[in-house]
Amino acid sequence: MRDALVAAAFQLFLERGYEQTTVDDIVTLAGVGRRSFFRYFPSKEDVVFPDHERCLADMTAFLSDGADAHDPVQRVCDAARLVLRMYAENPTFSVQRYRLTRKVPGLRAYELSVVWRYERALAEYLRGRFAGRRGGTLQADVIAAAVVAAHNNALRSWLRSDGQGDATAAVDHALGYVRDTFGSPPLDAPDAEPEDVVVVISRRGTPMWRVVQEIESTLGRD
Repeated sequence: MRDALVAAAFQLFLERGYEQTTVDDIVTLAGVGRRSFFRYFPSKEDVVFPDHERCLADMTAFLSDGADAHDPVQRVCDAARLVLRMYAENPTFSVQRYRLTRKVPGLRAYELSVVWRYERALAEYLRGRFAGRRGGTLQADVIAAAVVAAHNNALRSWLRSDGQGDATAAVDHALGYVRDTFGSPPLDAPDAEPEDVVVVISRRGTPMWRVVQEIESTLGRD
């Protein structure tokens, strides 16, 4: 029923235009009553974005399962890929929706509200991971915004190309900038250096230059 309503809606949107299509038109073509429509979709706008609620729920669950992830920035990047997967599951429908939202200001505003909900989910996860860190809330909000911006830049480029090319590679490349800028290097990365921890024990009253000299000597610096 849900899929039939979406199919009927987009058939009419393409034939008549979004503004000229009513809910009554959609249910008539689908062969159901108005009550059935509103059981699945609160409004006509919602039928244009039928899969975002499910995707948002999947993202929230994915982030919750990663409460102890080594790199929280990598985790939110992986969460953003769930949105890409949703679009890539049906390229034809995704391209049609993209074209439609470009033409209808009300749908563009609705889409922005959906994007904001994704960003808020990412930010809330990062805020929890950065709790107690100086500037943690600001870092969480900035990183979440960067993830969404990078993901959407690659996604929209793919949609503008009518779904041609490798969307996954494009999104991975874009998210790589975020990961490289804000993420933590893997512990086994070739260029990852262990942190030096030096403990110096000096008598009270030892001149500071002597303390500094001992530290430099321990670190092997001239």
